[in-house]
Amino acid sequence: MNLPIWPMRRVLVFGATSAIAHATQRLLLQAGCEIYAVGRDPARLDAVLRDLRVRAGPGRVVDGCCADLDALDGHAVLFERAQRALGGVDVVFIAQGSLPEQAACDASVEQALRVLHTNATSAVALALLAAQGLEQQGHGMLVGIGAAAGESGRRGNYLYGAAKDQFEAVLRGLRERLAPRGVHVLCVRPGWVDTPLTAAFTPKGALWTSPQRVASGIVAAMRARRDVAWLPGSRRWVALAMRWIGGRRLRRMPR
Repeated sequence: MNLPIWPMRRVLVFGATSAIAHATQRLLLQAGCEIYAVGRDPARLDAVLRDLRVRAGPGRVVDGCCADLDALDGHAVLFERAQRALGGVDVVFIAQGSLPEQAACDASVEQALRVLHTNATSAVALALLAAQGLEQQGHGMLVGIGAAAGESGRRGNYLYGAAKDQFEAVLRGLRERLAPRGVHVLCVRPGWVDTPLTAAFTPKGALWTSPQRVASGIVAAMRARRDVAWLPGSRRWVALAMRWIGGRRLRRMPR
C-alpha cells in the first residue's frame, strides 16, 4: 500500500495502544512510514511496540514512550522526543481518549469533568501544539479521532459525545487555519467499533465494525486528503437519522 502524499513518512501517534490506533499503525508501517507511539499504559505500549517492530523489520524507526496525556504541561516534551527520534514529524495522529460509564459521570461531577478533560481538553491541547509545529514547517497532516456520538446527545453517552464534539469543532477551525500553510486536517468519525473499550456493549449488531476496517478507512482518507471520514461510511446516514428523530422520540429509544 503506497501513500502518494509527500511528506507522510514520520508519524507521531497519541493514544497508540487503542485498538484503532494499533491497527492503523500496522497499515502505516506497510506503507513505509516510521512511528513514534505515545500511550498511557506501560505494558500495553510495550506490547504494541514489540508487535510494530517485528512488522517494521530492521532499519525502520519504531519508538515511543509512556505518558499521562492528561498532564498538559508534559505535551511539549513529548513532541520534542518524537522530533528527535524521527528526525521530524510529518503526521500527528491523535487517538487518545476514554469511553466512560455515563452513570458514573451522572453521579459525580468530578468524574464528568475528568471525562471532558481527557476527551476534549487534553486532545485539543495536543492538536493546538501539533498545529504550531506543522504550520511552522509548512507541510504535514493532523489526524484526529472524533466520534459519531457527538451528533445525537443520547442519554447513554452524552458527556463523551459532547467532549468529542468539542474536539471536532477545534479540528474544523484548524483545517481552515492551516490549509493555506500546506497542512491538511482530517477528522475521523467512527461509529460503533468492537474494541476492548466496548466489550460490555451487547449484543453487537450489523452496524458494528472492526478496528481493522476503521484503520483501513483512516489510511484511505489520509491518502485522499479527505476532510472527514465517517467509518463505516453508512454511519453518516445513521447519524443524520438520529438528528432527524431528535427530541422526545430519541428519549424513547434505548441507550
